[in-house]
Amino acid sequence: MPFFDVQKRLGINIDQWMTIQSAEQPYRTAARCHAFEKEWIECAHGIGLIRAKKECKIELDDFTECLLRQKTMKRIAAIQKQRKKLIKEGKYTPPPHHMGKDDARP
Repeated sequence: MPFFDVQKRLGINIDQWMTIQSAEQPYRTAARCHAFEKEWIECAHGIGLIRAKKECKIELDDFTECLLRQKTMKRIAAIQKQRKKLIKEGKYTPPPHHMGKDDARP
């Protein structure tokens, strides 16, 4: 127990807010990964963590990907690498607005 509990004095629970997507969110909008967390909890409910890791692996993987976005970032990096390669080879010319140049406005 901390000597001076800031969270309790301010009436907030940052630990719950940062770890549980299903908790009440600001402005009452669902969290980004709420649906994936709900699927995982429904699958894992009542079977225990060890069995849940095996039997609910698909749901857990989906939830983890939604939170961390590792596959998405890897895919974006591959797309950018291919784009740079095509520009270097001269097979692709990006439009002017992708190069930071303003379009001529009417």
